[in-house]
Amino acid sequence: MSTQSARICDDDRLTRAIRVYEQLSPTTLDALESLFAPDAHFIDPFNDVIGRATIRKIFEHMYATLDQPRFDVLEGAIQGCNGFLLWDLHFRSRGQTHRIHGMSRLVFDDQGRITLHHDHWDPARQLYEGVPVLGALMRMIRRRLSATGS
Repeated sequence: MSTQSARICDDDRLTRAIRVYEQLSPTTLDALESLFAPDAHFIDPFNDVIGRATIRKIFEHMYATLDQPRFDVLEGAIQGCNGFLLWDLHFRSRGQTHRIHGMSRLVFDDQGRITLHHDHWDPARQLYEGVPVLGALMRMIRRRLSATGS
């Protein structure tokens, strides 16, 4: 269902990436080997690493620290070597269900492998605001910086 948006783009590189991410589990992490170029660069709010082995460690860490994490790709687009994915990461932590909404920029090489995966999402709003004391502080800062005060 969610790969249907990417099929509109009719691009095998993006469709393959979506399939790997949506089917990713601790037992399918080997699929990352063919998805990423050997010297691929991966950036998210917590990591900035180069190389397939370190990228795999990020996903191993995710499966070790979160309960039942899974990606749902909502939309995909590609132009030239640049692909874009709009996604949700669903997981459980400390008995609560969470959803992180984000987007990724993917840059593909001539062999269809990802050379850059850059995630964009807001950890302050989507994670930190749920922490009791820190959350109150983050919400107060956001209200003060907001043009509407909300």
